[in-house]
Amino acid sequence: MPTYVYAYLDDDGNPTDECFEVVQSIKDEPLKKHEGRKVRRVPQAPNIAGKWSDMKAKSMLSDKNLDRLGFTKYEKRGDGYMERTAGKMGPRSISADD
Repeated sequence: MPTYVYAYLDDDGNPTDECFEVVQSIKDEPLKKHEGRKVRRVPQAPNIAGKWSDMKAKSMLSDKNLDRLGFTKYEKRGDGYMERTAGKMGPRSISADD
């Protein structure tokens, strides 16, 4: 079910800076009141895990996937020190002291 963002309205019907989220079925009517105050649904961009989404990029750049594709990845572990976290090629660690 989608999560909708609602804004509280002032006495003139204009949105205020106060917002909240509600998980609702797509078939449900938008809320008109919440906690005794008037509200309006705020349009939001959908979060879809498509080919170029943030969620897809995170899985594509995971250590497991990079290793499977033959890439080597190093992560910083300290000041001037990096350690291999994915892949089999290259040194196990790289240090500025070497």
